[in-house]
Amino acid sequence: MEGHGVRRGARPGVRRGARPGVRRGARPGVRCGARAAGLVAWALGAGLPLLFLGTFFAWPVLSLVGRGFVIDGAVDLSAFGEVFARPRTWRIVGQTLTQAVLGTAGAVLLGIPGAYVLYRCRFPGRDLLRALVTIPFVLPSVVVGVAFRSLLGEGGPLGLLGLDGTLPAIVLALVFFNYSVVVRTVGGMWARLDPRAEQAARALGASPARAFRTVTLPALAPAIASAASVVFLFCATAFGVVLTMGGIRYGTVETEIWVQTTQFLDLRAAAVLSVVQLVVVAAALAVAGRTRARQERALRLREAGTGHRLTLVTRTPAGRRPGPDLLPATVTAAVVLGLLTLPLAGLVVRSFATPTGWGLGNYVALGGTGTGNALTVSVWEATANSLRIAVDATTIAVVIGTLVALVVSRRPRAGAARRAVGVLDAVFMLPLGVSAVTVGFGFLITLDRPPLDLRSSLILVPIAQAVVAVPLVVRTVLPVLRAIDPRQREVAAVLGASRWRVLTTVDGPYLVRGLGLAVGFAFAVSLGEFGATSFLARPDRPTLPVVIFRLLGRPGAENYGMALAAAVVLAALTATVMTAAERLRTKEASQW
Repeated sequence: MEGHGVRRGARPGVRRGARPGVRRGARPGVRCGARAAGLVAWALGAGLPLLFLGTFFAWPVLSLVGRGFVIDGAVDLSAFGEVFARPRTWRIVGQTLTQAVLGTAGAVLLGIPGAYVLYRCRFPGRDLLRALVTIPFVLPSVVVGVAFRSLLGEGGPLGLLGLDGTLPAIVLALVFFNYSVVVRTVGGMWARLDPRAEQAARALGASPARAFRTVTLPALAPAIASAASVVFLFCATAFGVVLTMGGIRYGTVETEIWVQTTQFLDLRAAAVLSVVQLVVVAAALAVAGRTRARQERALRLREAGTGHRLTLVTRTPAGRRPGPDLLPATVTAAVVLGLLTLPLAGLVVRSFATPTGWGLGNYVALGGTGTGNALTVSVWEATANSLRIAVDATTIAVVIGTLVALVVSRRPRAGAARRAVGVLDAVFMLPLGVSAVTVGFGFLITLDRPPLDLRSSLILVPIAQAVVAVPLVVRTVLPVLRAIDPRQREVAAVLGASRWRVLTTVDGPYLVRGLGLAVGFAFAVSLGEFGATSFLARPDRPTLPVVIFRLLGRPGAENYGMALAAAVVLAALTATVMTAAERLRTKEASQW
């Protein structure tokens, strides 16, 4: 054996000095060809998503912004001075920051107890409660606006509070939307913290509060900062909720772009506000990226534990005393029942109220076009349109998002390559924060001439919705791929597996594990997308959110009742999709 160049005790098929991924006896030309083929494959994997993003995001957005800053072929930046000289602009910016800060603070303060209860404690029904908490995040913004107005408006259960159309109501709706972001982000890391550090602090005499403040809270800081930055981003760019609940009175930069574009046709003002919003988005994404990297490094320290049993009451020789989990459990129950469930329950109940009494009249009316022909099609036809568009948008988003996640999940050794991967990751997060109104209006002014004349094409709306959904697909799939130990790929390569086989046998099973939830997110987001769709949907093919908004803007009790019933239908569709996606993800996760 030694005469054949194999060391005694060496593994069969592996020569001395052989590099990982190179088969025994492979010729240098073959190795170079395999390496070149791998580079081409990864270049295509990154190039296709970049082409998609450049064509359907960067080009429309930059074209719209450029029209505001280019006059007679020359760059004119005087619009900045003009727009910021208006008191209205400063009022809008102030309202945007106020709503974003208050919404972020509320979501973080209420979400941390929820993260503890749902990810650190064990109790019957925990998985179902996790799925229910996730549903508000993907509910269409129009549905949330209608739900809170039906709860707080005149004739609603809490109408006596006088909160309808006020800043506190908008903040509550923003917390409703983003509560699950904090719970899932912080809870996911909390489940992986080693409890022995906190136990040691308790053994040394620290109280539970002090142990949490000095040991657990610093360890959770990366996850909390990451969640807060993302929530701030979502609150600052909220559109449907603010437009439905506050209107122009409590407008934000996002709604002001819509007003300046659709009502005043002032592209210069819209361009300036888009740049302002882009700066805020870039700052939030930078913070989220840094904290997420720290969080992912921490997550590799320990596998998720099962947690401890939820303890509400403890028994002592002196009698029963409140347990250590009573306070967070009480806060979580109040949030789930009062903030998350009550608005949706109120929406369902009021959808059965008709001018002649209680019944199914509003749902029966969904087969028509409303009082005074408020609609061009029935609500059921709009629902069918939404489902068809969501299928197309989800397919596009999953393909593009998966390619991005596969490329970004790699950890190249070269510094330049690592920076390129980081830039690619950040670039594909931009659609999360750039105004969907800007994207939609940009589509109208750019995709109206050859070679991409898509204004009359049915694929235009699915593409716009896919642009919005791609970042969520990436964020859902990427942590799963980054959790793969790189040594698994190295071992497969040493044993002679090709790059494609490594991808299918090592990355593939993990990828399937994360795709169920990614498909659910993309489908739900597409169902409820309103900002870009409101520009692009054809009058004879409106989507369900567009129809609901039109019904709310028309007078008449029948139109309002139809809007409530249509919102319930849209919420039920979204909840069904997300519940199925969560169950699929849980089932697959249990197999690993």
